[in-house]
Formats: sequence, C-alpha cells, structure tokens
Amino acid sequence: MDKVKIVTLGCAKNEVDSEEIAGVLLEAGYAIDGVAKKTAVTVINTCGFLEASKLESIQAIKDAVREKHAGRTGRVIVAGCLAQRLGPELMKLAPGADLYVGVGQMGRFAEIVREVQAEREQRIDVSPPHHRWADVQTRARTGRPWSAYLKISEGCDHRCTFCTIPSFRGGHQSKPIDRILEEANHLARTGAKELNLIAQDVTQYGFDLYREFTLPKLLRELNKVDGIEWIRLLYFYPNRLTDEVIETMAQCEKVLPYIDIPLQHAHPETLRRMKRPWDGERYLGLFQKVRAAMPQCAIRTTFIVGFPGETQEEFDYLVDFVKEARLDRVGAFVFSKEPGTPAYDLEGQLAPRVKRERYDKLMRTQQKISLAVNEGWVGREMDVLIEDSRDGWLVGRSHRDAPEIDGMVFVQGEAFPGQIVRSRVTGAEEYDLYAELQRVPVCAGKKLMPLRQAMPARPL
Repeated sequence: MDKVKIVTLGCAKNEVDSEEIAGVLLEAGYAIDGVAKKTAVTVINTCGFLEASKLESIQAIKDAVREKHAGRTGRVIVAGCLAQRLGPELMKLAPGADLYVGVGQMGRFAEIVREVQAEREQRIDVSPPHHRWADVQTRARTGRPWSAYLKISEGCDHRCTFCTIPSFRGGHQSKPIDRILEEANHLARTGAKELNLIAQDVTQYGFDLYREFTLPKLLRELNKVDGIEWIRLLYFYPNRLTDEVIETMAQCEKVLPYIDIPLQHAHPETLRRMKRPWDGERYLGLFQKVRAAMPQCAIRTTFIVGFPGETQEEFDYLVDFVKEARLDRVGAFVFSKEPGTPAYDLEGQLAPRVKRERYDKLMRTQQKISLAVNEGWVGREMDVLIEDSRDGWLVGRSHRDAPEIDGMVFVQGEAFPGQIVRSRVTGAEEYDLYAELQRVPVCAGKKLMPLRQAMPARPL
C-alpha cells in the first residue's frame, strides 16, 4: 500500500478535517503513516488564521518539499485554510508542492491523491468554499479514545472587521441533525465518552437548513445518545446565547456547564469598530443569567487588545470589565493586521509597544482573578477526567478546563486514564487545582469536563 503522511496545523476543526481525510484514504487502500522514512504522499493541512499560523504553515510546506527533493516523499499536497486564503500567492511563497487544494474537500481526497500521483505538473484547485461532509464511518480517529470532536457546522456569516475566517471557510453551513446523530452514535460505539461540539458559532446552528436556530433541539437529541456522558460546546456568539439555549443546557444532564464566548472587547466603541454586538453592561447581564441557571458554570472568553483606535479610556474600560465579570478563564491576543480584513486599513493603528503593555496589564489583572476564583473551589468536590499520571499524581481536567487552553487538576489517588473520578479540591494556583480522590462515580451523565484529543502540528 502507498503510505501517506498527514501534517495538521491549527485548530480542532483542522484536526477533524485531517481525521476525515485519513479515513477516506484508508478506505481507498492507502496506509496512513506519520513516522515512515519514505512515503508516497505528504499532505499538509494548513492554517491561515493569523500571520503567525501562516508562517508556520509555509515552513511546513517548505520542509515537505525538501523531503520530496531528497526522495523521502513522492508527492506533496497542500490543503486547507491557507491554500484557500492565498490561492496562487501561496504557490509563490512556498513553491514546489504538487497540488494546492482548498477547504471542504475531505470527502473526495482519495480521488485527489490518485490524480496527484498520476500527474506531473503542479496545479492549484481552490474553488469557492463549499463543505462536502465525509461519510461518518470513514473518519479515522486519533488521540484519546474516550474523547472526540464533532463538527456541527462550517464557516461563518458574521463579518467582524478583524477576522479572516469567512474569506476562506465561507458562509455558515450546518451539518444536518440526522448526520450529527449518526456521527455521535458512531463515535460512542468506537469508545468516545464525551463529545466536543465545534463550530465558528454554535448558536447559529441549523438556521440555514431549518430556518430557525436549532441548537436547543440538537442538544436534546444528543443528550439521548447511549454511551456519551459529556457534551461541550465551542464557541458561542454573545447575542445568540438566548434564554432557550441557557435553559436547555441547564436541563440536559450531559451538557457541560462551560461557556466559551469570545467577546473580543467590552467597550461599546471598540466593539462598534469590530462590528461586534452589544457592550460590557449587556455582557454582565448575560453572565448573570448563565450563572443563575447553572451556578457552577465556568465562563471563558478571549479579548483583542490594541485594536485600531483603542484609546486609553477604552482599554481601562476593558480592564474594569474584567475585574467586575470575574470570569474563570480569559485569553487575549495582541491585534494582528491581517491583509484582506477591514481592520487592516483602519485609522489609529497602535504601536507594538503599546499593544504589548496593554496585553501584559490585562493578563496580570486576570491572573489575580483566576487565582481567587480557583481558591473558591478549595474544599469542594468536582468530577475529574483522568488522562495521565505524573510524578505520583493523576493528571486530569474538570468541567472548568477546556482542553489545551485551560488548567489541569492534579489528583492524589489511584485511577486509570479515561476514568472519571470524584475528587475534593485541596489546593489552588492561578491556573491549576490540586485534589484528592473521593470515589469513582457510578452514575453516568454528570456534568463533567471532556478531555481534548490534541493533534497540534504533528504528523498523522
């Protein structure tokens, strides 16, 4: 069998895409081997979100082309977001690959590989983005067997002035409910205990198919899937986190009490320039609703600092908002000028030094809050999904800890990876908790935290 190596860069959506590509190729008779000394084909699944990810993808392409010239791989296929975003320009920035193909092509990847192997000339295949869902049964899962991502939609209809995603992922396209349920049942049969539902905006789910926002219905149906114990949602859009969505999350025992809702800023004028909804006051009111319905709910957000035109007053407003909101987790990005976005040409671009100083102040402010919130858990019990052991400690995650981006829980006791254990918190740091084992729960369906099957920039 011809061997294929898949190198994945970027987010969890790309990880799912690579698993689908691998599954399609396996069914077509190819072997997927990420460590083989010689392969017939290397696939680079690129990321094109920010300048840093663009540079990382270009370097990965150049590395693969060098492997080709050295005779260690026969063909190089560049796929995914950066190929879609840059098109012919990528052929100039990172030349030497045999094919540059855009997003949404997972279902026809066996055909793509066969064509590349048969042809000799370099070419590009970047049509307008339209996602072709791969067959459920062909997805080749990687990582931890008890955890799986499930993509419920592709693309985005929002037009935030800083964001490149709609330009290369296209408009919002929902996966039909019956297909999602089929995939959820398949994942459960292959060992998944928890599902991470991913989309650019989970709250928009279903509108393009059913002419109504269908996330509550989807959650109620997924809550019935045998074998699945936890359901996490990534990511929410602020003005569509409705009362119905909140109530449904609170009522479905398998849905985790965790909200990742990227706000980007809090000052109304900054949000207006970003073309984002609402303001800090309305966000605080939304958090009150969430916490009233789900008292243990962990809330995470991300902010952009140094957006064009951000005054000192606007930044101070953001810092004050963070102090008042007392969120469990906060991430931040320094504004990055991305070609092709409206924010690239906005007036009032800030100096790098100013942006860095504001980033540092915001994160120092949140660090103190995170420590105080974590200390509030000392003496309380929580369920922890064990993933590993280290230096005599069990290492896991609680419902408050999103995979790869939040903290960890270090537990004293004995358990196996993949077990969910009841633990009492004994200590806290800024990002992590310490706990001791109480018991292994016998009841499925508790509000537990899933564990990510990470596949960052590594060959499949």
